[in-house]
Amino acid sequence: MAPFPHPPASARAGLDALAAADADLAGIEAAAGPLPWRRRAGGFPGLLQAIVGQQISNQAAAAIWRRLHATAGALEPEGLLALPDAQLRLAGLSRPKIVHARALAAAFADGRLSAGGLAGMADAEAVAAITRVRGLGTWSAEIYLLFALERDDVFPAGDLALAGAAARLKGLAARPGPAALRRLAEPWRPWRALAARLLWHHWRHITGRPAMDDLPPA
Repeated sequence: MAPFPHPPASARAGLDALAAADADLAGIEAAAGPLPWRRRAGGFPGLLQAIVGQQISNQAAAAIWRRLHATAGALEPEGLLALPDAQLRLAGLSRPKIVHARALAAAFADGRLSAGGLAGMADAEAVAAITRVRGLGTWSAEIYLLFALERDDVFPAGDLALAGAAARLKGLAARPGPAALRRLAEPWRPWRALAARLLWHHWRHITGRPAMDDLPPA
């Protein structure tokens, strides 16, 4: 696993509160080790990374993300808009993801979205602004808020790894769907983002699967 910093002091207070409220969450770090603190870039690169990670394995997403990093201009809105589709396909983006990446780049280029603007919005407002862009749904918006804006109470209930981790941790017969997973997470307010980080940590520990961010660009 790539090295990551420890959670900031404010997050540690939340983790302690979760451990006191939920014995299952409390046991994760004891079994899996200290929680690694993953961050993503704000603005266009962070949301582009969310597009790359949609509906594919973390290993495949990391490979595409490395190739995009190596493509001049790809992590800047105007630069990506100037790249031909063929070059984006060489990096590994599918035809729909190229369309979505260009829609995102256009939103930043014309000012509909900005890193500072999103950072200044409340959670629901930021999710609404992001999901107005073609190809960016609630999962992508919540992933951005969690990893780029480091919000405390965002919970991407549509994430399959979160559902799998919750099922294993709580001894459920099957993975809960998004609505059931949101209900399960209600007692973890106002620290649901920290609970999500713990669940992903648990999932990587029991499955051995790396996170997309564990494989840094070459």
